[in-house]
Amino acid sequence: MIEILEEFAAPIIANFSFVGSKPTGLATYALNLSPELHLPGLALLVPPAFQQQNQLQHPCVNIPGNLSSEQGKLGHFRRLRWTQLELPKLYRKLQSNLLFSLVPEAPLWAGCRSVVMVHDLIPLRFPRWTSPLTQYARFYVPQVLNQAEHIICNSKATAEDICQFYQIPARKITPISLAHDSRHFRVPESDRLPPPDRPYFLYVGRHDPYKNLQRLIRAFAALPNCSSYELWIAGSADPRYTPMLKALALELDIPEQVKFLDYVRYEDLPILLNRSIAMVYPSLWEGFGFPVLEAMACGAPVITSNLSSMPEVAGEAALLVNPYNEAEITAAMYRIATDSQMQAQLRAAGLQQAKQFSWAKTGQATAEVLQQFV
Repeated sequence: MIEILEEFAAPIIANFSFVGSKPTGLATYALNLSPELHLPGLALLVPPAFQQQNQLQHPCVNIPGNLSSEQGKLGHFRRLRWTQLELPKLYRKLQSNLLFSLVPEAPLWAGCRSVVMVHDLIPLRFPRWTSPLTQYARFYVPQVLNQAEHIICNSKATAEDICQFYQIPARKITPISLAHDSRHFRVPESDRLPPPDRPYFLYVGRHDPYKNLQRLIRAFAALPNCSSYELWIAGSADPRYTPMLKALALELDIPEQVKFLDYVRYEDLPILLNRSIAMVYPSLWEGFGFPVLEAMACGAPVITSNLSSMPEVAGEAALLVNPYNEAEITAAMYRIATDSQMQAQLRAAGLQQAKQFSWAKTGQATAEVLQQFV
């Protein structure tokens, strides 16, 4: 780490204040992008958690470590307050000319030029009017985006959402695809986990309503010879939604076949993905959809939605379904489970599709955008 000395200047600063100790999608993006941002004069604003998880290849400025969502609503509030009051001071002290914010947050009315990243507009597509996140997306984010010099996003679908919801011209937006950690998400060399009782379909992700798990469970229950299979749901339990999903499995008389794995260790995910019948990801909307790409990279056949960014990520290497149509989800699951040739074709196609994405490409494209505005 460095001290902020009078003679130290950083024409570009990148804000990593949202990174916590347990990486999720946003932190995964930040941790993988930072080593690939090859820009002269770049300095990173990093909390302690970022220092522990990354090999720092840029000059860094230490910032508070209590600004992430891991501290709940208070963490969000502290980060927004820090962004408004403290970040402009760093911007001026470091003699910066551009702030790169990896989430759609930046100081307002403070004279800080910015390029900001937008990951999705889920809070507006699926609003919960009592949720602070929906209000954040309605009132704060559009001010940030209108003030920004330029906007980066993670897919064409997200770019279209920005235009639709905020009436921002497309010329101000650059979609840049994300990637996966190819050193981790790959076909495993060995399988050290105990064998499953039955062949299983796998879902990886949160339990939010827009992830469409109720339809997935009902689609699974409708499978012919359903008792021959299991549905594994990997992802931390959510007290708001997980009990309803478990109750649905009980109502459908399949509680022993729907297994809620809760949080799965990062090192175990490639094995779970690789030996599944298919990774089923029927989300109603995604900004990018990391699980689709990660599953393909591990050699898992993929069933996913034909909406938003999922077709951009999956290409022709997955079965695309209407996520609102349970019968389509059931038919896709049955087709893969009973057709070994299709399984093999999707595994091979997915591995090839995953090779089209890399953090080096993402970093280079991001650096090229930033360089235009320094």
